[in-house]
Amino acid sequence: MASGHGPASTGEKLFMIVTPFATRFSFKKVKVEEDERSPLLPQTRRLGKLLSSPNLPGPLFSAAGDPGAGLPEKQPGKWDLLLPPSHSLDFCSYCIKYLTFLWNLLFSVLGLLILAFGIWGLLAKESLVRERIAHLGSDPMLFFVLVGLAVSTVSLAGCVGALYENTCLLKFFTGGVITFVILEILGGLVLYSLRHQLQGSLRNTMLGAVLRYQDDPDLRFIMDEIQMGLQCCGAESYQDWQMNMYFNCSSPGVQACGVPASCCLNPLENGTITNSQCGFGALGMKEFEAQSIISLGGCVPQLSRWLRGHRGVLSAYFVFLILVEVGGFLLATKLLADLAFVRARGWQPGPW
Repeated sequence: MASGHGPASTGEKLFMIVTPFATRFSFKKVKVEEDERSPLLPQTRRLGKLLSSPNLPGPLFSAAGDPGAGLPEKQPGKWDLLLPPSHSLDFCSYCIKYLTFLWNLLFSVLGLLILAFGIWGLLAKESLVRERIAHLGSDPMLFFVLVGLAVSTVSLAGCVGALYENTCLLKFFTGGVITFVILEILGGLVLYSLRHQLQGSLRNTMLGAVLRYQDDPDLRFIMDEIQMGLQCCGAESYQDWQMNMYFNCSSPGVQACGVPASCCLNPLENGTITNSQCGFGALGMKEFEAQSIISLGGCVPQLSRWLRGHRGVLSAYFVFLILVEVGGFLLATKLLADLAFVRARGWQPGPW
């Protein structure tokens, strides 16, 4: 009798010993472990299943997040780390955000174009080679490079900062705009206060352009545009070209005793092609003979009269530029205020 009940008693005892340990393991946990060993299951899916498991405690292991922990809600199994944290802004803030982005995108493209033009000018004249690097500071193309670099850097910071709601980049953008506005206002005040002394500086600059006309392509282009646009020749008069070794009467060249074609009254031959020899021999003529061929008056008096006559237009352009910059500054400031208000309500963004 005892031998017949022995195996049953032993099985019952073994079942009673194993049962408490077996109840500690759930089917979902075993399934997670099997998924971790499976080489055919994608890693992101396994990670999503692991984080969505109800057996793992804490809000950080939940795919949906915990609003009390200050984390944005996400769909189970999705990790949107590259999306900008903008889904808690209202409609007005959305409009300001993308208006700021487009505003700065336009000026970023403009700044990059100015930078590319300046670099192209330096490379075309070989100003960056070792023999000419000492004269780089006096190259007009360096001004375009510096302006383009500053505008593109500040505008790109505002563009990216608005798109990703990065407060550091937006603050850098607002600081750059404030710096631009201050420098422009100070420059305008200095030019206005020294307007009477500028005529002497303008005369010296024009004389330097006459002397270096054949040596610097930038100065030649600027001088030709001024002489053709204002119908003038030289700094004070057409006789200033006697100082240039390529145009004075003692020069044996083909342009000897003459002036550039931009001084001629009709520099275009047949209305299409520039006649480079139209001013040949003008310096050796009498004034009443030369006035039928070239402009006799200098460019400094003409340029001074043009600046006085267009003072209102130039002031309007200056004010418009300041208003454009102030507009971008106000948009970025409003976006920063909206972001600060959203984060003050308890929503904290990720790394962006």
